[in-house]
Amino acid sequence: MFSRTVASHCVRRSLLAPSRTLAPARRFPSYVRLNSSTANPPASDKPGATSGGKPSLDAWAPPILSYEQVKSKTEQPSPDSYLIDVREPDEVIQGSIPSSVNIPLSVLPGSLHLKGEEFEKKFGFKKPRRNQEIVFYCRSGVRAATAGDIAKKNGYEKLYNYKGSWLEWVQREGHRAGTL
Repeated sequence: MFSRTVASHCVRRSLLAPSRTLAPARRFPSYVRLNSSTANPPASDKPGATSGGKPSLDAWAPPILSYEQVKSKTEQPSPDSYLIDVREPDEVIQGSIPSSVNIPLSVLPGSLHLKGEEFEKKFGFKKPRRNQEIVFYCRSGVRAATAGDIAKKNGYEKLYNYKGSWLEWVQREGHRAGTL
């Protein structure tokens, strides 16, 4: 479990770091024991803790939506809400959640800086507004959380993660991946 968490963190850091500079190495709090998962962090080091009265941006995680919440959004799509699939095009060929649009995670950071017309020409839909609701999903939820981090750092506000993502959707809808 620890190696998956570390790997996920490393992927997030590399995607969030400026393209030409290396991100500084992460220093683990003193309570982190690499060989034990039972340590309890002090309150000031827990995710969401504040530093100097400001919430820590590194500790932010997008709120998680359930299958039922996402299902209702697909049944009644709204122009004020986007369901964004951050899988790569070769994964999207397997199928996608109804009413979703695709922006691969690999191009998301640069895409959020495009002008509206350029964005629409590249992706085929209007660029999300910074105060517009955005739900991210991927294959299993990890890249969706990373996409939420990227969008947050680019000034987007109403961000959500469908943690069950494509795997849960396929399971709950009764389809097998690749048969849609």
